[in-house]
Amino acid sequence: MTQFAPPDLATRLGTGLLSFPVTHFDAELAFDEARYRDHLAWQSGSGVAGLFAAGGTGEGFSLTADEVDRVVRTAVDEVAGRVPVLAPATGGTALAVAQARAAQDAGADGVLLLPPYLTEAGQAGLAEHVSAVCAATDLGVLVYSRANAVFTDVTVAALADRNPNLIGLKDGVGDVERMARIYARLGDRLVYVGGLPTAETFALPLLQLGVSTYSSALYNFLPEFALGFFEAVRAQDRAEVYRRLNEFVIPYLDIRDRARGYAVSIVKAGLDAVGRDGGPVRPPLTGLTDEERAELAELIAAVS
Repeated sequence: MTQFAPPDLATRLGTGLLSFPVTHFDAELAFDEARYRDHLAWQSGSGVAGLFAAGGTGEGFSLTADEVDRVVRTAVDEVAGRVPVLAPATGGTALAVAQARAAQDAGADGVLLLPPYLTEAGQAGLAEHVSAVCAATDLGVLVYSRANAVFTDVTVAALADRNPNLIGLKDGVGDVERMARIYARLGDRLVYVGGLPTAETFALPLLQLGVSTYSSALYNFLPEFALGFFEAVRAQDRAEVYRRLNEFVIPYLDIRDRARGYAVSIVKAGLDAVGRDGGPVRPPLTGLTDEERAELAELIAAVS
């Protein structure tokens, strides 16, 4: 059972950095629970404010429904209340509702609602989708605005009025006017989470739009660097933010952008580089080349 009522979860998530742990697979691409548990134990003890199990960086899109449930239950058990664990709700409305209910049954602290799969919908349909998931659980729900599920300020305001357990909006668009409109209309009714890859690049300007926290993929393998970057953003220390961008983040992005899907693959390669065995990615993703791995390892060594 969750320790957090929805408003308390929103407050907790807004206090610090968030992260999406990778999901570990063995050589046959089966879920490797032992290595995942080891990673979670490390991640939950390093100062993060919330962990999202089986999310995008966790390759939730490649997991079966049973695997998602197992990953979430493993995370809840291993983290043991040290930080909030949020579970995914994905796909069409029926599947997302089922996963929200499963998340509550598994003891997760909240739900991240991702866009519906492979379909387009208007604002009215998206609002019904979100409301159905909110109605299916007592947990706090954070909705991810991106891709084929981008929400207007009017829709977000109506959803917040209709669903008391809607606690936040994760922005995966980076539209300045849209975020300004949403924050102007709702203020602190929601927690706003930066969800663009790689989030550090956008963190400082989005802070001015009410986006007080973000999910860091870098935290998976460089927790101290990621937390230091977050502290510089919250302090609005422009010099330190841009120093760290130039020192590591931008060269890291240069490697990430060489192939589609590298946003996940590079994180597992980062874990390999720090000696924590990130393991393989599942198809259709592909791993970094040996040359790219060496380049990444050199970058990491320079800031470790």
